[in-house]
Amino acid sequence: MAEEQEDTEPKKKSSKLPLIMGLVLALVGGGGGFFAVQSGMILGAAPQEKQMVSKETSALPKVAFVPMDPLLISLGRGADKTHLRFQAQLEVQAGHEEDVAARLPRVIDVLNSYLRAVELSEIEDPSALVRLRGQMLRRVQMVVGEDYVKDLLIIEFVLT
Repeated sequence: MAEEQEDTEPKKKSSKLPLIMGLVLALVGGGGGFFAVQSGMILGAAPQEKQMVSKETSALPKVAFVPMDPLLISLGRGADKTHLRFQAQLEVQAGHEEDVAARLPRVIDVLNSYLRAVELSEIEDPSALVRLRGQMLRRVQMVVGEDYVKDLLIIEFVLT
């Protein structure tokens, strides 16, 4: 009978080595995966960061700014606010400042004519400045040339 009891009881000689090895391999694999993603080896996160750094450190294009004299535009009769003070600078390619400055009287004339024609309600609209700026830039580029003037920077736009 003693022999029968020995056969029916399972032997508990199982080792904990496979469990420990599995745990160690899971930790090493997780750490390696984390490192691969963070360093950009997988999914390419780091090359984008490197591109951003290289764009920041690259040289900016050579530009110059041509200041315009302030304009005082009368808005019309019956308005609470009767004048618009406007001042801007033109962003031009470096080396073309004198060419653009020679055409400033014509630019001022075009802007003065355009701003006199704009309705007061349109000027008072908070979102109108973006549209007005685009319209003015297009008119300046028509007078001076698209190759010369890159942008119009509004320095002062005040209703008085």
